[in-house]
Amino acid sequence: MADRGLFDMHCHIVPLVDDGAQSVKEAFAMLQMEYEQDVRKIIVTPHFRREMFETSPEIVKKHFLVLRRLAEKIGPDLKVFLGCEFHANVEMLEYLHADRVYSMAGSRYVLTEFSASTEEKYIRDRIYELLSSGYKPIVAHIERYKCMKDIELVEYLVNKGAYMQVNADSVIGKNGHGVKKYCGKLLEDELVQFIGSDCHGSKRRVTRIGDAYAYVSKKFGCQAADEIFIDNPQEILDNAKHCLSL
Repeated sequence: MADRGLFDMHCHIVPLVDDGAQSVKEAFAMLQMEYEQDVRKIIVTPHFRREMFETSPEIVKKHFLVLRRLAEKIGPDLKVFLGCEFHANVEMLEYLHADRVYSMAGSRYVLTEFSASTEEKYIRDRIYELLSSGYKPIVAHIERYKCMKDIELVEYLVNKGAYMQVNADSVIGKNGHGVKKYCGKLLEDELVQFIGSDCHGSKRRVTRIGDAYAYVSKKFGCQAADEIFIDNPQEILDNAKHCLSL
């Protein structure tokens, strides 16, 4: 275990708000699994996607507060923060400015999701809009997008200021050898800034953050693993504190 504990910055543990935890009991079990994986700080990211997941921010916050109390029961060192996995649309900025969706823990970071078949131009346009408005887009599970198999596109977006996230299961090979190889190439080229569990349940799509941390540490070194699983997510919380002080 890393001395400071690990982060999970992409997960669906808030109960009864999307296709993640379907009960308070399951949410508690998922938190316990995170703790057993050496996770000590969690940014929970309920889906927001028009015509699919449109739970109001008020209800999300209400259920999040229940989750926070559950975390306190597991251990005083387990901290949870509220974020959102925002499926990209052309009105993203309007939604963010109107507080219809949450950013990551109140920071300028936005976990941004696309569909698997999304074209390159659409991704570029949405990321450009967020960057131009002072947001820090984190592109969620980039291993899922066909156009992002082009490493040059990933490099381009990173050079423009976007951040890349892959899922823990993809890194350790749970989603197939080809996906594992792709994630390995990204890690080797230092194009991954975040790894999240994207866990959705206690029996399906479970968290394997600790397993992924151990793998990255062995394959790419402890410094690289600490940056991805601790330092970079901490930057989100530090940015949130800065935003509050403005």
